[in-house]
Amino acid sequence: MATAEFSHDRTTSMQEDIKEAAPGITIVLVHGAFVDGSGWRAVHDRLNRDGYRVVVVQNAIRSLEDDVANTRRAIAAAPGAVILVGHSYGGVVISEAGNDPKVVALVYVAAFIADAGESVQTLTANHVPVGSKPPFLPTGDGYLLFDTSKFPEVFGGDIPPETSGFMAAALKPWAIASMAGKVTAAAWRVKPNWYVVATDDRLVHPSLQRRMAERAGAHVVEVTGSHAIYMTQPETIAMTIVQAARATADCGVNQA
Repeated sequence: MATAEFSHDRTTSMQEDIKEAAPGITIVLVHGAFVDGSGWRAVHDRLNRDGYRVVVVQNAIRSLEDDVANTRRAIAAAPGAVILVGHSYGGVVISEAGNDPKVVALVYVAAFIADAGESVQTLTANHVPVGSKPPFLPTGDGYLLFDTSKFPEVFGGDIPPETSGFMAAALKPWAIASMAGKVTAAAWRVKPNWYVVATDDRLVHPSLQRRMAERAGAHVVEVTGSHAIYMTQPETIAMTIVQAARATADCGVNQA
C-alpha cells in the first residue's frame, strides 16, 4: 500500500497530461447513504472541464441489489471504459458493480471496501470508536434516519454551515437492508484501485479506512478533512481520479 500526498508541482504536472487520459473514459460517481448525488457537483465540474465524460448516479439506497443494478445501468450506457468512484456506502456498491468488464479501475473516497460476504454492517461491527455511536435513528419500519442535530458536526464540520444545514434538511432515510447488503464478488480483488483517506472522518473511522485500503492493495492518498472531503476538497479527489485514469491509459485499457 503506497501512501501519497499531492504537491503543487505534482498537481501541475498531472493537469498538463489530463487531456491525454480523458478520451474514452467515463467517470461514474456513486454517492453514499442518506445523501444524493448533488454533493459530487464540484468533482463533476472539475473532471468535465478537463474533457472527461462524467455521470452522477442517483441511488435510492433501499437495497444494495437495487443500487448495484442502477449503477450497472450507468456503466452500460457509457460509450467506453469506466472508472467507478464511490463515497462512503457507495464503496460497497462499486465493489460489486465494478465486476462489469467495462470497469477498469475503482476509486474509494472515505468509503467502505467490502469483500465477498461483507456489508457495511459487518465492516463496522468492531470498529466503532470508544465512547461514540453512529448518530442514526431507527424508524421502526426498516429504515435509519441521520440525527439532523448532529449531521453538520459529524458528517462535515468543514462544510459551510448554510450548506450543511440545507443538507441536513434534505437527508434521505437509509434502508437497514441496504446497510446489511452483502457483496457477492469483490471487484477490487482483480482490478486496480485507489483510496482517499479522510484523516478527520467522524463517520468511517480513519483506522478502518486505512485497514480496508491496505487489504485491497490500494494506492492511498491521505487528506486532512471530514467525511465530506468529496465536497470540501474536490481538487484532490479529481486529481486522484485522474491518476487512476492515467494509470489505466498507460496500460492501454481505456479505449472507447
